[in-house]
Amino acid sequence: MLRRSSPLAFHGSLQWLQEPRAFARFLHGLHRHDWVVYLKKPFGGPEHVLHYLARYTHRVAISNHRLLGMENGKVTFRWKDYAHGGKQRKMVLAGEEFIRRFLLHVLPKGFVRIRHYGWMANRCRRERAALCRTLLGQEPASSETTPPPHSPPSRRCPFCGGVVEVIEMILPRELSRYRRCRTRELDSS
Repeated sequence: MLRRSSPLAFHGSLQWLQEPRAFARFLHGLHRHDWVVYLKKPFGGPEHVLHYLARYTHRVAISNHRLLGMENGKVTFRWKDYAHGGKQRKMVLAGEEFIRRFLLHVLPKGFVRIRHYGWMANRCRRERAALCRTLLGQEPASSETTPPPHSPPSRRCPFCGGVVEVIEMILPRELSRYRRCRTRELDSS
């Protein structure tokens, strides 16, 4: 019986299962059911799992291959119409609206997309990683934690490799104010 071989702790509303007879009755009730277990063949290995998860954890709101062009302040991009069999469609939006929709997918400051737990939790990662290296018989990580001094990072164009110069940044809270001012300008002209 599982209960005897490994001590289980029951807390709160399950505390009544501490009593061996109650636990046995509970198990007996579970054995009366015909449980249907669905087993699916596992992924093609750990690398396949990582690629699968990376598509959801490390993607942006819209990938570059879906962007088709930008002319006269309007952005054209491709999207999938799942309501009509997943057909590829094109959409044209004003630049401000495109940016507004894109920023809906940006996490607010302080939010984290991936949270680590166990030995990778922030509070104990350094100590536990060192313990893992020791148990695996590997050399400890270098104690030097300060990176060498370097020039400030510059953004590069993904196509030509040139340096990208930031001229103006519109923050999400400023975007609605910007759109209101722009709308007034267009209405008055």
